[in-house]
Amino acid sequence: MTVASELSFFPSTDGDLAYLDAGSGDLVVLVHAGFADHRFWSDQIPALAAEYRVIAPDVRGHGFSANATQPFRWADDLADLLRHLDAGPAVLVGLSMGGVVVTDTMLEHPELVRAVVTCGAATGDFQYTDPWTREIQAEYARTLGAGDIQGWLAAFLRVLPGEHRSLDDMDPAITQRLQEMGLHTLSKHTPGEKDWLVRVTDSWPRPDRVDVPLLAVNGTLEAPGMTDAAERLAGAVRDGRAVTIDGVGHYPNLEKPEEFNQILLDFLRAL
Repeated sequence: MTVASELSFFPSTDGDLAYLDAGSGDLVVLVHAGFADHRFWSDQIPALAAEYRVIAPDVRGHGFSANATQPFRWADDLADLLRHLDAGPAVLVGLSMGGVVVTDTMLEHPELVRAVVTCGAATGDFQYTDPWTREIQAEYARTLGAGDIQGWLAAFLRVLPGEHRSLDDMDPAITQRLQEMGLHTLSKHTPGEKDWLVRVTDSWPRPDRVDVPLLAVNGTLEAPGMTDAAERLAGAVRDGRAVTIDGVGHYPNLEKPEEFNQILLDFLRAL
């Protein structure tokens, strides 16, 4: 497990935001899924850092980063970090919540973005309105409000297998890893605390203005609505494409890290 002494910290206007900094070269930023942290990418960081400078931040309110005490946007936090690093423009890679963070940043701060890889995500407009996603979020709210940690864990892990599988089909090491990160992030918060996140809206009409390469990566067992939305996003940008990884669900980087890494490296080397 990473300890705080191994991380760097960016002094934002609302507390310190943590990030792991590895390797050298062109900048690649890895943005984790909800309730996780930079350790979500532990199978990717060494492979990418052999050729690139890799930054893996803890999104505000996650991992070792400060909680919000005032309104904020994910895209602005990431943009502020990129300006602090003065090493861009960057290739942004995000999964699930992290996919929304990177697409928001692509739309709101395009000058900082060289290319985008989004996994298990499309744009925020889809994530905030998709019935399946809203159902999961409602379950998070219900279980957290009731102090039902086991119920929250069940909801948190529900997205992992994807279609036609259960957690019993999963590698227990992956489940344990997600639980550890999720509980670490959960411990930073209290029931009923204010959600300060300001969401980027009106994102679906804008991808056709995007002029950087975009790759959408999904597992073949991902929820069909999510896959359809990701492919719609890839088709809307000027230089977009979509690929799938066979036999995995929402977290392909955890289930098939070598295949996922090769897809990423092939995309990066072609830029």
